[in-house]
Amino acid sequence: MLKPYFKSADNNFYLLHGDTFDLLSKFDFKFDMIFADPPYFLSNGGLTVENGKVVSVNKGNWDKSFGFEYINEFNRKWLSLIRNKMKEDATIWISGTMHNIFSVGQILAELDFKILNVITWEKTNPPPNFSCRYFTYSTEQIIWARKNEKTPHYFNYELMKVLNADKQMKDVWKLPAIQSWEKSCGKHPTQKPLSVLTRLILASTKPNAWILDPFTGSSTTGISANLLNRRFLGIDKELEFLKISKNRKLEIENQPIAENYKEKIAGFITKKQLSTFLQNEIDNSETANKKYCY
Repeated sequence: MLKPYFKSADNNFYLLHGDTFDLLSKFDFKFDMIFADPPYFLSNGGLTVENGKVVSVNKGNWDKSFGFEYINEFNRKWLSLIRNKMKEDATIWISGTMHNIFSVGQILAELDFKILNVITWEKTNPPPNFSCRYFTYSTEQIIWARKNEKTPHYFNYELMKVLNADKQMKDVWKLPAIQSWEKSCGKHPTQKPLSVLTRLILASTKPNAWILDPFTGSSTTGISANLLNRRFLGIDKELEFLKISKNRKLEIENQPIAENYKEKIAGFITKKQLSTFLQNEIDNSETANKKYCY
């Protein structure tokens, strides 16, 4: 039996320490949704601008590329393993850039996933391109796919429409990159903002859903999941990042902090809109349970 690196007191947040390729084959649990932020393979010695300073783009040895075939085989391996951890109606979201997203799309098709959308996340505050030889890199892509071609998936179309001024939400999302308040427990080099994870989790899961992140990093996926009354398992081989993840979970166990974070998450029309929606989910769930209790 696997021993978690951390298990929260409410049993809604689990962390496993180790290589995801090794650990995924050691349990049989199946999940409602996967979010994966795999290596982008862009640590090539280049430079970028961060907080007004020129810094290296290198994230770590785990982000270095060893060629096209290496990237394809890496993606084929983890996606094959992850497919077996998905319920039949589950969906998966995978983030990336031009460095890895074309490979991910190819392997998804090869493994018989059905690609539903390719979301373009336009960052409202991207770093400038100081070389002045290219357009400013301001987007990332997020592929949304379901496990099976013919098995229907869950999509909260009505909520997405409400969040888009009562119009169908498009596949281009204009949301901010990571904010300073999201780094209160430490910094991860590729940390995703709560605004992005919150939207995709609300779009594709119901309350109490189980969500897996096989490259969890500082566990923005898990923090968002728990703030939204969903459950989470994250895997990472870097203890440094798991410590940040643990501290982030402990932080939101303080209810005023959790409520403050919900109000700060971008993508909602009012500060209280997210909390109101979550309360309505709880009320509707309780009503449904009473209906079927005799």
